[in-house]
Amino acid sequence: YRLSTRSEPSLGPRGAGHPPGHPHPPGGGGAAKSSATVSRNLNRFSTFVKSGGEAFVLGEASGFVKDGDKLCVVLGSRGPEWQENPYPFQCSIEDPTKQTKFKGMKSYIAYKLVPSHTGQQVHRRYKHFDWLYGRLAEKFPVISVPHLPEKQATGRFEEDFISKRRKGLAWWMDHMCSHPVLAQCDAFQHFLTCPSTDEKAWKQGKRKAEKDEMVGANFFLTISVPTGPGASLDLQEVESQVDGFKAFTKKMDESALQLNHTANEFARKQVTGFKKEYQKVGHSFKCLSQAFELDQQAFSAGLNQAIAFTAEAYDAIGDLFADQPRQDLDPVMDLLALYQGHLANFPDIIHVQKGALTKVKESKRHVEEGKMELQKAEGIQERCNIISFATLAEINHFHKIRVRDFKSQMQHFLQQQILFFQKVTQKLEEALHKYDSV
Repeated sequence: YRLSTRSEPSLGPRGAGHPPGHPHPPGGGGAAKSSATVSRNLNRFSTFVKSGGEAFVLGEASGFVKDGDKLCVVLGSRGPEWQENPYPFQCSIEDPTKQTKFKGMKSYIAYKLVPSHTGQQVHRRYKHFDWLYGRLAEKFPVISVPHLPEKQATGRFEEDFISKRRKGLAWWMDHMCSHPVLAQCDAFQHFLTCPSTDEKAWKQGKRKAEKDEMVGANFFLTISVPTGPGASLDLQEVESQVDGFKAFTKKMDESALQLNHTANEFARKQVTGFKKEYQKVGHSFKCLSQAFELDQQAFSAGLNQAIAFTAEAYDAIGDLFADQPRQDLDPVMDLLALYQGHLANFPDIIHVQKGALTKVKESKRHVEEGKMELQKAEGIQERCNIISFATLAEINHFHKIRVRDFKSQMQHFLQQQILFFQKVTQKLEEALHKYDSV
């Protein structure tokens, strides 16, 4: 269907109203009204402008929206929500392997991706993930596209780094597949399904994504929102909800940063300090048993062996402490890193929504002052409504996955902690039983 918001002839493609130096035409109220415009943001680098949000709200977007491009916001139990993906799927990321090209002159790591909806494996390099992220971040100004794990220039082929990156990419992939809009996006589906060996098809899909016309102001045309009675949003309520979410993200970002620092410090202490201290205790017990061995009497041999075993137990407990962060703290820090990326996205998303609200307030003021026709102001409010619905849908999605992820990760963390202390207890009990026969 054809959808256009170009309903304000007085707003040109780059400037509003009349050219500089041209006075408004003389005449009555009608002429004054037709020349009234909502002022433009003077900062052309602001997210509101760069995202196309301003052009859309001012009615300058027009494009042909295909059925496949439509993004639906529906009213759910928690308010506006993205319409669910009717065909949900997951995608695993496994077997990072070192590959070469140019007769071995260039090396890279390729990851095996297996989407559940096709079952067909494809191999992708980090640069492919990076390309996709760039396309999606540009296309979806009101959606939080998860950040990729950070790049690394040196040590790219070290085992620990590859393992950590694979885990980070797995979290990234889970968030992509869980998002009703991102999961169905053409560029993402091309990334998941194009055969690794078909270079021509890959380049065609890549070019198609790069030529996508539904970006910038036109992207907002693709969003369809609830209509009819009970579907309109109260602007003050929207502003209050968005302000509340802004305060929430700020607090969450601070606490995530603090937890990450604490977990990192605790992991470092376990790997070095705790291991060293327990093994120091073990070494002291070993020295004691060696001193006791100088007594050659047979009846003390059992005690010597029991103390020597206790020394070994403490040595083993030291190793358990050093290995433990990999099981419990590292996964928590991986999750925090992913969410810190999301939290970094939201100021821009909120900025687009706030910019739209500002234009509505300005247009209402113009109507009250008799400088703008009501119809124009209603058009601005309608388009702001679309941005508000999308923003609230994205906020709801964020909270939904946050509860899911942190519940799952905290359960995993505590289960691993319990297993760890059970292993420690087992070592101590084994040592204790060695004294039974002394």
